[in-house]
Amino acid sequence: MGTKMELSSVFARRLYLTLLLEESVRPNVPRLIKMTGWPRRTLQDVIKSLSGLGVELVFVQEGCRHNDGYYCLKSWGPLNREWIEAHKEEIWASVKREND
Repeated sequence: MGTKMELSSVFARRLYLTLLLEESVRPNVPRLIKMTGWPRRTLQDVIKSLSGLGVELVFVQEGCRHNDGYYCLKSWGPLNREWIEAHKEEIWASVKREND
């Protein structure tokens, strides 16, 4: 009984980015832009919004400049990582649907 999942693209972006932050090696904004194809501002807004979901994210500073470093996911909060991993294709489809 396969029912099509309908997620808001805003929520789907948050889920997908959380998964990318967990699975990527030293994810930073330029690297995430390359991975997602999203504009810098969109990516920064989504990163900022994750704390509103209870996701704990820290920026690990490396170097002298304020943007030298990467993000580290400390806690998924109330999000279920296993569910997100199992549905990442559908989540990505919801994100892409917004751009179509």
